[in-house]
Amino acid sequence: MSAQRIGVIGSGLIGRSFSMLFASAGYTVVVYDVLPAQLEAAKKDIWLQLNALEGQGLLRGKLSKEQQFESISTTQSIEDCVKGSFFIQECVPEVLDLKRKVWSQVDKLISPDAIMSSSTSALLPSAISEGLVNKNRFIISHPTNPPFYAPATEVVPAPWTDPDVVERTVSLLKEVGQVPVLIKKEVPGFVLNRIQYAIMGECYRLIRDGVVSPSDCDLIMSQGLGVRYAFMGPWETGYLNAEGMYSYRDRYADMILGIQESFGPPERMDGPTLDLIQEDISRVAGPVENIAVRRQWRDKRLIALAKLKQDLDKAE
Repeated sequence: MSAQRIGVIGSGLIGRSFSMLFASAGYTVVVYDVLPAQLEAAKKDIWLQLNALEGQGLLRGKLSKEQQFESISTTQSIEDCVKGSFFIQECVPEVLDLKRKVWSQVDKLISPDAIMSSSTSALLPSAISEGLVNKNRFIISHPTNPPFYAPATEVVPAPWTDPDVVERTVSLLKEVGQVPVLIKKEVPGFVLNRIQYAIMGECYRLIRDGVVSPSDCDLIMSQGLGVRYAFMGPWETGYLNAEGMYSYRDRYADMILGIQESFGPPERMDGPTLDLIQEDISRVAGPVENIAVRRQWRDKRLIALAKLKQDLDKAE
């Protein structure tokens, strides 16, 4: 086990996944939360996940599940979590004032060479860190949810982030088996969510206009686009669907532009259209009160897909 400590602030789903990732590489992980019941639930869930990963042959690192589990401890003291940690990963809810409050506390406790990392999915790093004394040590590490099964992680520095913070964060994420993607400049929503919200926006308009049902819209993704996107992105897809990108341009550029110009303006999700989506998807995913069952269904398939991709990579 490594003597190097990593502090994780917040013991929700993202905090648990980050804790498991860091523990898999042998780091000593200290998880902070204000609620003892939440910490207890987190430890139980982490143990269950480690068992499931071992059973699927997807346990990361060289340590046993017992060793990884034992390297994760919990605390209700933010000082205990932060002091002595070379990397602090914050995973509290997506509320700017809350994140600023947490980081103002951490800022007083860290050593000057520690790294402060937030899991925010949309808040700009400069907005969170602008008032910190050690703002040059701040960075965003935004994972795909759930992080342990979907490894892409956006790394987003603020304009004042030290270069070594970027390098060490990317290196750490690679070490624990993630796939870091460096976002070169601040933009709201970064890249993953901007793409995701563009898809959601057009899907919403198509449902609103009666073109397709919500469940059939999801089938277009899960049984169509999503199948190939599990292995390649839109640009490689285009490259392979023609004889390279110049060929793709010659065949489809005018058609694509015409369709894009027919898209409507952004619209807030609400009202009758959202009621329709809620009702239709609940028939597929089950009632909200049983949502944990469907999440388990999702994670089981993400685990199987991760195993398939791992096996295919090894065979090449």
